Amino acid sequence: MRPAEIRLTDVTVSHARRPAVHHVSGRFAPGSLTAVVGPNGAGKSTLLRALAGLHRPDAGRIEGAAGQVALLPQAAALDRGFPVSCLDAVLFGLWREAGAFRAIGAAGRGRALAALAAVGLDGFAGRPVGSLSAGQFQRVLFARLLLQDAPVILLDEPFNALDARTAADLLAMVHRWHGEGRTVVAVLHDLDLVRREFPDTLLLARDCLGWGATGEVLTAANRLRARMMAEAWSAEPEACERRDAA
Repeated sequence: MRPAEIRLTDVTVSHARRPAVHHVSGRFAPGSLTAVVGPNGAGKSTLLRALAGLHRPDAGRIEGAAGQVALLPQAAALDRGFPVSCLDAVLFGLWREAGAFRAIGAAGRGRALAALAAVGLDGFAGRPVGSLSAGQFQRVLFARLLLQDAPVILLDEPFNALDARTAADLLAMVHRWHGEGRTVVAVLHDLDLVRREFPDTLLLARDCLGWGATGEVLTAANRLRARMMAEAWSAEPEACERRDAA
């Protein structure tokens, strides 16, 4: 289950040719635990989607991520109005393994029930996801990640708007994945949490302003530079011109 190194070479990702991530190069080492931080609009979620293969780069290369990744999107972007139970939501984690038309047997259902229990939702299998609190729903999404059993886990704001107990429980699961040798990349806003819990950090302001040991990246100078870059962003940025990757 050892993940491969994920390497980015001069990666540019745009929305309608407007730059979201600008010529980023670097690497996520196998088994690393990395926070992705930066101002709003810095391209953090776009970068995760590109790593997951959901947003094709306009230029550059992403190597080592294909087929390895499980993505937790922002909970706010998910529709909980669809009538699905907690068990069925977790069973979606077996999609790649079971495919679209294969029935999921007792073993798969047992794994899903065990995953729910592991995130503190024993007895919630039949509850509709629309009836859950924000913290309970996030636990369901973490249970789905458990079933996906991917060597690379991408988390987009996994602790946003959660109560302290839920955030602590889910953070413990993140550290469990890291301890198992998985590569974990998380978009976060709480810099105190990042300094305390994440050994590596990528500071993004569309451009990469720092990537490495957290203490070396989250300097006052780098944070000021990121803020100043964000304040200078145009509401209608120029289209990003392609350039050949190194």
